[in-house]
Order: sequence, then structure tokens, then C-alpha cells
Amino acid sequence: MEGAGNDAASTVSPIAQWRDDFSRAFQYYLDRSTPHPVQRWLGTLALAAIYVLRIYYVRGFYVVSYGLGIYILNLLIGFLSPKADPELEVLGGASLPTKDTDEFKPFVRRLPEFKFWYAITKAFCVAFLMTFLSVLDVPVFWPILLCYWIVLFILTMKRQISHMIKYKYVPFNAGKQRYTGKKSGISRD
Repeated sequence: MEGAGNDAASTVSPIAQWRDDFSRAFQYYLDRSTPHPVQRWLGTLALAAIYVLRIYYVRGFYVVSYGLGIYILNLLIGFLSPKADPELEVLGGASLPTKDTDEFKPFVRRLPEFKFWYAITKAFCVAFLMTFLSVLDVPVFWPILLCYWIVLFILTMKRQISHMIKYKYVPFNAGKQRYTGKKSGISRD
């Protein structure tokens, strides 16, 4: 009699089982894509091209595209910003070196590259799905939105670049840094 109760409790509904299997498979492929940034970004670029073609084809959903642009700009700011912002750390001092005598601390992003890629990819997928809902196709004069977004982008990037120059950090690197040895006048024979 006790076995019948345990079987009912251990039986999982087919929908929950499918969701768990899908989630596990999705996470597996997401984990496998981690060491391949070029392929991931090319896939996202293809997804963005499909979205742009959809917007061009239906000639609408400009408010959705504007919202997508603002969201991507927000993600870009997080991607280019250090995790520990020197302007916000008043008592602790700057965490990035501001003088040649300061200790070197590696640049750690507020938004890591993988999370940046994943958020942009999800945003394009959601925006693409939103283009199938006619209630979201609000009639607007799109050149005004485009001009406003360009001005917002320029002002935001100007502020971000001046922050980078002020605190002397570069959020990009060209691979692994190698130790070149001490640069001294003494030669070893």
C-alpha cells in the first residue's frame, strides 16, 4: 500500500519532464559555446540581420527597435565599465591604477563578455517575437527616433570614453599578456 503513494509522488508530469530535459540540453549547448566567442557573435550577428530584414519587410515596429537599441546601449555601457568604478569608491581609493607607481590590477568588467553576448542574443529573440504582435506596431515618425538614439549614443560614448581616459583603463585586450622580462641596462652574457 505504501508503494502506491510513493509512485504517485515520484511520477513527474510530462510537461515538467520535457521542461527539465530542454533546460538541461539548452544549458549543455550554452556551456559548450562558451570557448567559441567568434562563432557565438557571428550567430548573434546573423540573428540581428534577420531582425533587421523583418523590420524592413514589415516597415514597422520602430518603437520596438528603439527599445532594443536603448537596451543594447545599456548593456554596452556595462560591458565597457569596470566592476569597481573609481568614481563610486570614495573611501577605498581607485581600484584601477591612475599613476605609474600604482599597483597593476587587471580590468574586470561590470558585465562579462559571455553575459553581454547572451543578453543581446535574448534581446534580439524577444524583439523578433514582438514583431509578430500587431498591437506593438505603434505608428511613429522613425527618423526622429533614429536621430534621438544617435545623439544619445554619441553623448553616452563620449562620457564613457572620457571616463576611460581619466582613469586610464582599456576594456579590450588582444589576447594573453606575456611577461617580457625586466628592462634594464644590464646585459647577461
